Amino acid sequence: MLKNYALIAEYENPHDICHAAEQVREAGYKKWDACTPFAVHGLDKAMGLKASILPWFVLVAAITGCGLISWLMIWVAAYDYPLNIGGKPTLSIPAFVPPAFEVTILFSALTSVFGMFILNGLPRWNHPLFHSKRFERVTDDRFFIVIKASDKMFELEKTKALLEMTHPLNVELVEEA
Repeated sequence: MLKNYALIAEYENPHDICHAAEQVREAGYKKWDACTPFAVHGLDKAMGLKASILPWFVLVAAITGCGLISWLMIWVAAYDYPLNIGGKPTLSIPAFVPPAFEVTILFSALTSVFGMFILNGLPRWNHPLFHSKRFERVTDDRFFIVIKASDKMFELEKTKALLEMTHPLNVELVEEA
């Protein structure tokens, strides 16, 4: 049995989708998105998007990586297996800088990649929007606004009327299995 997934509205150019995004945001919808073939300047502001939380995850991972490797190097060099090499002190901080830098970068990079996957809900092998023939043009030359049926404000006729007020080329109901 098919159930409603979303209403999608198709636009011809970036200016139209920015104007439509402002109207959808002002109407109070929360679960909606804009899909474009390339980055559109000003669309995030029109959508009212907030900054991502991903940089904070990366900062915590970088501090954790740097702290863990520093603790490991100090513990090994000064307490667990101290070696006197060429009369240098066992706790030589300049020697610890390159490994600490490398592990900091490693933790940051891995957190960026996997955090991006988690925040974007990836991997997802199939998406209901892929069943729309019109949506295939999103990678070519068309712009779409997608309002999900799971939004609290979603009422099929009311939402369709809102999207039609934004002067799209087409409004289509997408269903999912």
